[in-house]
Amino acid sequence: QVQLVESGGGKVQAGGSLRLSCAASGSIFSINLMAWYRQPPGKQRELIATITNGNYTHYRDSVKGRFTISKTDGWSTMYLQMNSLAPEDTAVYYCHAKSLLIDAEYWGQGTQVTVSS
Repeated sequence: QVQLVESGGGKVQAGGSLRLSCAASGSIFSINLMAWYRQPPGKQRELIATITNGNYTHYRDSVKGRFTISKTDGWSTMYLQMNSLAPEDTAVYYCHAKSLLIDAEYWGQGTQVTVSS
């Protein structure tokens, strides 16, 4: 089992920045990929960034150039640096981890990000 705990959410004005953290514990050795998702109000959850064991990253088009995903060695913590935030970035942000070894995936509880215009 892997436990994920997000932190760093909050309220910010448009153009501001926030850094989200996701602390992972438990069987983190089994993780192959981690990601950040978000769920805007009244909308479906969407994938915004992924990172692999080899630090290969991928981003949703709407956040490219503004958001940066990163992690510590060994998967203990994953980050999402968010710059130039806009009201449309308002959402609950979730941390996700996937293990191919044991065919399992895990979710954090989510952290709210609110961007005011």
